[in-house]
Amino acid sequence: MATVERDEVTGVDTTGHEWDGIRELNNPLPRWWLYVFYASIAFSVLWWILFPAWPSSTGYTPGLLGSNQRVELDTRLAEARAAQAVFLERIAAADAAEVAADPELLQFAMAGGERHFKDNCAGCHGLGGAGQLHYPTLADDAWIWGGSLDAIQQTIRHGIRNEDDPDARFGMMPAFGDGILSRDEVTQVTQYVLALGGQDHDAGLAASGQELFELNCAACHGEGGDGIRDLGAPNLTDAVWLYGNSPAEIATQIARPQHGVMPAWQGRLPEEVITMLTVYVHNLGGGE
Repeated sequence: MATVERDEVTGVDTTGHEWDGIRELNNPLPRWWLYVFYASIAFSVLWWILFPAWPSSTGYTPGLLGSNQRVELDTRLAEARAAQAVFLERIAAADAAEVAADPELLQFAMAGGERHFKDNCAGCHGLGGAGQLHYPTLADDAWIWGGSLDAIQQTIRHGIRNEDDPDARFGMMPAFGDGILSRDEVTQVTQYVLALGGQDHDAGLAASGQELFELNCAACHGEGGDGIRDLGAPNLTDAVWLYGNSPAEIATQIARPQHGVMPAWQGRLPEEVITMLTVYVHNLGGGE
């Protein structure tokens, strides 16, 4: 049996428990702490009675107030959808240009387009269309297939190089390294492309590459390398490079080109959502 003693220093009785020469004092808890503790117990009991609390094999206790946050959420969502339906119906009945010209619809479309862009497009194009490795930036003025509202909507609706939509945009660059150009000729064209972009280059090799470029590349990229949008051939004279602008990266793209694929969103997203995305993307890059 533990022996209760009085501590000589504090004058407080001990509990009789001792560890490594340290004796436990029998100090009672502060009254305020006990009152809060008891009040918490009473509050929890009251909460169990008023609100859903205890699970059972068939459900749970509903509580006297019958509160249900899921029902409340469903109600709020239904109210929000009803408020949005007015704008969505107007957008569904209009084209992108009409939405962009209406300040009220434009504001709604920008907010809705941003949300749907984050859900469906940001995984590849980055938040705000900032782009990332091998996925084009949508927040600049460089457009491979055109930056008008109609051009953007066409791209969103049908996608690029996908097999699911016969109307998908399709532009394919041949692999010039597969017997079309020799390794030395690829190097010469690479130097000419560097020259087109205003980068450091070998002038002698670039001069030889110009003739090869005119014979093999100008039909798609244009004689001056400024691109042809109808073919999806990018501009080679600006500072925008989807697959890199180093000599090695350009040479690789000439010899063994990479081709990105974008899904068709028609049929996967409602038309009003496609319209909102069109307006949103158009505003990201300043539009055309």
